[in-house]
Amino acid sequence: MNFLSIPILAWLVLIPVLGGLLLLLIPGKKVELIRWSALGISLLPLFLTVLLWLNYQPKAEAHFQFEMIIPWFEVIHSSIHFGLDGISLTMVLLTALLTPLSILTSFNIKENVKAFMALFLFLETGILGVFVSLDLLIFFLFWEIGLVPMYFLINLWGGDKRNYASLKFILFTMGGSLGLLLAIQLLGVLMGTFDLVEILKSWPFLQEGTIFKIPYEIVKAIAFWAFVIAFAIKVPVWPFHTWLPDAHTEAPTGGSMILAGVLLKLGAYGFLRLVLPLFPVESAKYAGWLAALAVAAIVFGALSAASQTDFKRLVAYSSINHMGFVILAVAAAAWAGGNTDPAVRQSSVIAVNGAVLQMFNHGLSAAGMFFLVGVLYDRAHTRMLDKFGGLFAIVPNYGAILIFLSMASLGLPGLNGFVSEFMIVRGVWPIYMALTAVSMIGLLFTGVYVLKAIKLVLQGPFNETWAGRISEINVRELVVIVPLMILILSIGIWPSWILTIINQTVMRWF
Repeated sequence: MNFLSIPILAWLVLIPVLGGLLLLLIPGKKVELIRWSALGISLLPLFLTVLLWLNYQPKAEAHFQFEMIIPWFEVIHSSIHFGLDGISLTMVLLTALLTPLSILTSFNIKENVKAFMALFLFLETGILGVFVSLDLLIFFLFWEIGLVPMYFLINLWGGDKRNYASLKFILFTMGGSLGLLLAIQLLGVLMGTFDLVEILKSWPFLQEGTIFKIPYEIVKAIAFWAFVIAFAIKVPVWPFHTWLPDAHTEAPTGGSMILAGVLLKLGAYGFLRLVLPLFPVESAKYAGWLAALAVAAIVFGALSAASQTDFKRLVAYSSINHMGFVILAVAAAAWAGGNTDPAVRQSSVIAVNGAVLQMFNHGLSAAGMFFLVGVLYDRAHTRMLDKFGGLFAIVPNYGAILIFLSMASLGLPGLNGFVSEFMIVRGVWPIYMALTAVSMIGLLFTGVYVLKAIKLVLQGPFNETWAGRISEINVRELVVIVPLMILILSIGIWPSWILTIINQTVMRWF
């Protein structure tokens, strides 16, 4: 095969894994070479993603662009089918951006640097593969590929309770994956193909019948619940969330950044890409229950975050709170799919636009917050909020950046979090008024835990324990955080540069 003829999406997925294998050839003693090589390799997918973004045509008639189909498992009608629309392109951009920043953050890793960097690149391949896959079997393979590196990143380089956290992470996510595999197999056998585009064309016209003596209705119900549970665990939706705080707390800083920034988005992406288009009737039927669970995640996530004394666990619970808004928008879109009222459907479009933007925005702010917690931990070797106090006096640059990221997480107008959460609330309000009103309790306590963290870390009497022990944020750390801050501010002031891409796809699908 002529390597110059390989489609750009294939290169996008292949470069990280090939780069990870290349790292294994570098002698382990050349630590600096390994680190900089990993960073350089991770920048290549970002370069390709920028090219894809610049060449993407939002108003094109085709559902997917940059499509490629390579025969893979022809006996069961499965192929390597890649393609992008506005939703998946946005998630690819988030992944390609956060991976090199997470790798640069991880330059302080001292042990088994080669293995760490290689696993990180393998993880990037798994995540990118999920977002570009248009074949359900290939989708599942990449879904599973992403689990293994994350498990080892937590287990080998995590905190004191890393064994417990990594085991809990893998058991929860693999438990959901088993049902996902079953559902994909059922769909593949039923439809005679695993190609998502082909399935969506014929799925609505599926007549009554049986498969393995099981009525189609039961098969669809089994597949629906298998998809929902797998994706609910990944988001995570309350009450499937308990693995998340432990995994976040024990993961190394770079691992926490990519876990919160991207991995949680796989579940929400699964709802938007597979559950709503494939199961509109079932989705509409149970939309109210999903909305209730989303509101529970918003409220309980915020209350739990407000009660934390560990800075990292506080940020971890905040992720449950913020992702709850995404699922609330998904539930609104599910209900609106069974409604013919144009006003309701327009509201659902606004909500889904907000949901996709919230996924991107949360990826930026959560990754930034976990990074800042890691910066503080590297210097103080503690994350307990009551151990700090008055640090703004000795690290004003760090303090200003922490306030900026905290305000983005809070949803301050002018920053990115406000735009996406406002769109979600505006879109969901006509559909679930009471639940939306209850979710405002979560917004109230978001302010509580954000201000609590700022007060205990930066304000109040200066704790003399840290005099001369905590240094200001350095150049390498600024290189990590400044791009996130620029994007956070740009979306807050001028969101149309990304919403234009998202909206055309959302209007087509929803």
